Amino acid sequence: MKLNFTGKNMDITEALKDVTNKKMGKLEKYFQKDIEGDIVFSTEKNRQIIEVTINLPGTILRAEESSDDMYAAIDKAVDVLERQIRKHKTKLQRRYNNGETIRFENIMPLEEEDDRPKVVKIKRFDMKPMNVEEAILQMELLRHNFFVFMNADSDDLNVLYKRKDGNYGLIEPEI
Repeated sequence: MKLNFTGKNMDITEALKDVTNKKMGKLEKYFQKDIEGDIVFSTEKNRQIIEVTINLPGTILRAEESSDDMYAAIDKAVDVLERQIRKHKTKLQRRYNNGETIRFENIMPLEEEDDRPKVVKIKRFDMKPMNVEEAILQMELLRHNFFVFMNADSDDLNVLYKRKDGNYGLIEPEI
């Protein structure tokens, strides 16, 4: 696994790189070919934060963990990624396992609880075109952390969201 390291508000030591390579190396057994991952280390006040992004064909694995100790945050991030990999693998197995290798006629089906999240509420609202500044104001008035609006400048549907650093992000569709 090839890892690209970046540091925000901190210097990345060789010891930190070595420990991260070793811990992330445990995940290599799940991949068939050599893949690339991006790791961002940062510090904010007393918190040590690690962000890991691994691009796989068809999906992206991402973990962001924080702790007082960077090494503890690395361990947490590896655990989160391992859970995501197992979940993704199980999903793929269910999708592509069509029952040709096992005979199911004599097996009673198990009562599986469906613990997957489901839509529990649908909300409809009128959209008036507005610019980004109006959308920020409306989002702040509603005290939401995201806002869907029709952009008056481009006539596209946009999503405005509040970032962890206190700034805003804007999602614009590409057609």
